[in-house]
Amino acid sequence: MNDPVHAIVLVSGGLDSCVTAAVAACDRRLSFLHVAYGQRTQARERLAFTQIADHFQVENRRIVDISYLRDIGGSSLTDPALEVESGDDVEKLAAIPSTYVPFRNANLLAIAVSWGEVIGATEIYLGAHEEGAPYPDCQAGFFDAFNAMVRAGTRPQTHLEVLTPILALDKAGIVTCGLELGAPLHLTWSCYVSEDQPCGSCHSCHGRQLGFQKAGVVDPLLRP
Repeated sequence: MNDPVHAIVLVSGGLDSCVTAAVAACDRRLSFLHVAYGQRTQARERLAFTQIADHFQVENRRIVDISYLRDIGGSSLTDPALEVESGDDVEKLAAIPSTYVPFRNANLLAIAVSWGEVIGATEIYLGAHEEGAPYPDCQAGFFDAFNAMVRAGTRPQTHLEVLTPILALDKAGIVTCGLELGAPLHLTWSCYVSEDQPCGSCHSCHGRQLGFQKAGVVDPLLRP
């Protein structure tokens, strides 16, 4: 029997990355990567990452700190002086919301590629989705371009590909997929603002609430 494909999964601790991990866990050997970039809820996301990694019994895990993104600024996720828009406000905005962290996914994926070359992984899973995500680095064209760059910029014997299995799903579809795969959704954390109780109004909380409602199930974080 052939050994399973070795995949790195970028796990933030949120709903999307948890479901993506569940997809990869079906038939892949997993390594988990978590990146701290100075976000407001960094400690809570790290806890969620650890609990999700424990759930999937992933021994090979790495946490990387790139707080220079906080120092660079330009995002309300890393700068407490900037206001995080509500979900309703984001839907009305014509521009990219302040929660966009400039070129964040390229930074995260570059780290995953570097680690992948070292440990011999051949796939990198990222929980990006286009539906309801107003960020340029969550679009299919970005990942096509990044994969081309990986092919051009790695060793000839390296064969690494970025995969985005939930890219075409909306939040309800992501929730449904997670339930079908038995993903530990109760361990995830989505709020952009709070680390104790979800604020319920930020763009991420708003999308999560709609996803569970449309999927016809109760968010486990909201159960008494």
